[in-house]
Amino acid sequence: MKTNSIISTDELFLISNHAGLRIFDVRTGPDAKEAYQKKHLENAAFVDLNTDLADINDPKMGGRHPLPSFSTFIKTLGRLGIDKDSEVVIYDDKNGANAGARFWWMLKAVGHQNVRVLNGGFQFAESQHYPVASGDQSYAEANYVSGCNKWQLPQVSIDNVKTATQNPDFLIVDVRECTRYQGITEPIDLVAGHIPKAENFPFTENLDENGLFKSPDILKDSYTAFFKNKASDKIIFHCGSGVTACHSLLALDHAGFEIPNLYVGSWSEWSRNEV
Repeated sequence: MKTNSIISTDELFLISNHAGLRIFDVRTGPDAKEAYQKKHLENAAFVDLNTDLADINDPKMGGRHPLPSFSTFIKTLGRLGIDKDSEVVIYDDKNGANAGARFWWMLKAVGHQNVRVLNGGFQFAESQHYPVASGDQSYAEANYVSGCNKWQLPQVSIDNVKTATQNPDFLIVDVRECTRYQGITEPIDLVAGHIPKAENFPFTENLDENGLFKSPDILKDSYTAFFKNKASDKIIFHCGSGVTACHSLLALDHAGFEIPNLYVGSWSEWSRNEV
């Protein structure tokens, strides 16, 4: 059964005493763990983007946040206390726009259906008086048994993207902010600009003025107009390093679309090889 991909703070209140609930704080930044330890949502355990959700090596080979191997990630899920029946709720401090959505995508990609991202993230939940705690939280280790042995959501490689740039049947979508897409500024990667033929649909367009996801109907209308009848297998989403792009994939799932291709390497890989 399909589970809605977004959960509100009020809905989280209602399930907060469920025995199988696993809440994860996936905030990022140089002081992410310290900020988590200072204050996080009650019962939330910390997940590290760089060590739990990526296998970081040479950005030229896979970008700044390449996926870990499927088997490694399955072991990580067990270490975090997740089994196939766990009810997983994820949040970050960027409205789900960063590692929260990436963790959601990865769980969906191993076949885990009962996973949702907290709408508005940590700050909104705190403003709604959701209980907070300090220190460290963890769950007892589990044995995650997946019904598959490889990622189940569609991905493309840099070679696939090269081919797509020459094929008008494909739509390449860059979700970074306009100034990065246009090459006006580049705060992270070595070169500014964008992949040839890529079109810009910033992930911020998924959110309303309060930092919450727009309604499924509004998102459906916006993306339907943008896609211009392209099939999901002909659409490629990317960002800087395959993290924030998952926010747009989450928005698409929320709106009822099939989840299109993710180019994990994104601009961080492309810009080190093709410019």
